[in-house]
Amino acid sequence: MPVVAAALSSLVLVLLGSLYSSNFLSAGYLLLQLQIASFLGVVATGAMLVILLGGIDLSVPWVVTVGGVMSAAAAGWWGGAGANIAIPFGIACGALCGLVNGIGVAYLRVPSMIFTLGVNAVAQGLVVVRTGGFAPQDRATPAMHLIATGRSFLGLPNALLVWIVIGAATVFLLHRTTMGRAIYAVGNGERVAYLSGVDTRRVTLLCFVIAGACSAAVGVLLTGYSTKAYQAMGEAYLLPAITAVVLGGTNILGGRGSYLGTVVGVVLITLLQSILSVIQIPDMVRQIIYGTIIIGMLLIYGRGRRVSE
Repeated sequence: MPVVAAALSSLVLVLLGSLYSSNFLSAGYLLLQLQIASFLGVVATGAMLVILLGGIDLSVPWVVTVGGVMSAAAAGWWGGAGANIAIPFGIACGALCGLVNGIGVAYLRVPSMIFTLGVNAVAQGLVVVRTGGFAPQDRATPAMHLIATGRSFLGLPNALLVWIVIGAATVFLLHRTTMGRAIYAVGNGERVAYLSGVDTRRVTLLCFVIAGACSAAVGVLLTGYSTKAYQAMGEAYLLPAITAVVLGGTNILGGRGSYLGTVVGVVLITLLQSILSVIQIPDMVRQIIYGTIIIGMLLIYGRGRRVSE
């Protein structure tokens, strides 16, 4: 079972890390890892919904940046009064990017890989136009900084609480609503779902909108964490998010997966990143690891689907 395997792998990584440093087992270190995992977890939430449909969202890197840049920009509007709308405005910009993705994939019938890659390029261009190609000068609001770095409840990182709320809402959506059942139905067979009365285009559109909002929300969190937005702030999240989702047992071809598996996959990837950083493994080697995992899981799921058919 993928979830159990990922959980055991996470435990093994913690034990291996403890051999290198006893801090790996400390409560402070584990809470720090969960705080870092929260950023990846929110991105992975949106990525999972799209993958459950049998699609892929490659616009994550620059939609994250759009969320960060635009939330910080809004904070400076109207003499600083824009700080009240900075967070929702940044997330709304990401949702708008997701809406464009959804229209292209659901209504224009363009393959998700191609269309979202195009939207990623457009988002990159818009950010460059907005910033003039330089590092953004706008700063995060105190509220953004508090949400990203503060600990307001039982000593838990606020970013972790945000992930918990988003995760709980996602579990409710997938298992307690008609739309959740429709998402799985579309992933298992869009044509069959359509003939069964499911509005497949609307379901696809909403999933991409949620994915865009999740990516932008991480941009807001990252801006609060570092107090400023920066170029390409989402580049580090695309492959890890997809890898976490498929490691957690979500079928990369769609139709099967649980959010619990995605949570375990996110924790596993975060611990792996931490250990690779400690032993100073180059970033390119990490990309090779993520890519190899994705290819391997694709081959496994693809073979399994052909056998079942």
